[in-house]
Amino acid sequence: MKITVLDRCTLTAGDLDFSALDRLGQVAYYDLVPSERLPEVIRDSEAVLVNKAVIDRQVMDACPALRYVGLFATGYNNIDLKAAEEKGICVCNVPGYSTPSVAQQVFAFILAYATSLPEYDRSTHNGDWITSHTFSYFPYPVSELAGKTLGIFGYGAIGRKVAEIGRAFDMEILVCTRTPPKDCPDLQVTMEVLFRRSDYLTFHCPLTPLTKELVCKQTLSWMKPTAYLINTARGGIVVEQDLADALNAGVIAGAGIDVLTVEPMRANQPLLKAKNCRITPHMAWASAESRQRLLWLVCENLRQFQAGTPIHQVFPEM
Repeated sequence: MKITVLDRCTLTAGDLDFSALDRLGQVAYYDLVPSERLPEVIRDSEAVLVNKAVIDRQVMDACPALRYVGLFATGYNNIDLKAAEEKGICVCNVPGYSTPSVAQQVFAFILAYATSLPEYDRSTHNGDWITSHTFSYFPYPVSELAGKTLGIFGYGAIGRKVAEIGRAFDMEILVCTRTPPKDCPDLQVTMEVLFRRSDYLTFHCPLTPLTKELVCKQTLSWMKPTAYLINTARGGIVVEQDLADALNAGVIAGAGIDVLTVEPMRANQPLLKAKNCRITPHMAWASAESRQRLLWLVCENLRQFQAGTPIHQVFPEM
């Protein structure tokens, strides 16, 4: 099988071993490829493995040998699933690979706000403790997570792990999910209730027509002025100008953002200068363990497809 790997530089800084993939066929590796060159690069490949490269109908039309698209990701909004289904192209993602990594990033954001740790570290390094008249000082707010309400939108593997960690902190857990799970020990509520009651509101859902621009002026207006919003899912879930306006106006207290609608970030991104907005460069998923797990699972997906028993296949929304 002829296999083309795109976006390799988004997966490794030279610390991953791709030999397991090499054993599955004739593999050609590429880093970032301009969209107009994708048909030329993929050509007569039967399988293409991508992270963020857009594989749309035009690319599929230009690559008639293509039978399989494998994602180095859980999200699949960069693949035209309708066109793939029409052409009999199997599309497989990798759910759950980054669960521990993303869940700990969610709580890194939450704990940064609860403890004001970045502010205290900066203050100490600026010499404020040296000149302090008392053994301790606390000009920045510190609060306990116990008793606070953690709202989780989406209850897949990451949402469940975040809930588990929240319970360990004795937080009250609220869940809003499209498909009510049978084994959920937490209170399931409507979207409006989730926004209104959460002290910390975190998103763990794919970007679909149903979730696009879910966080907007209206839904933000439902939130407490003391509440914090965390997004480690997809940037398109948020209307970023609306969130920036809400932060600057004190509608909510803060936001922890790992994903943006346009990546890399543009210089005019409104959240960059918004009040109390902490931003990381889409790295919540990228622990060394997570990336190695991802590569192994991508190989397993392709092996199963080659065996005629595809797993983790995704289909267009009905």
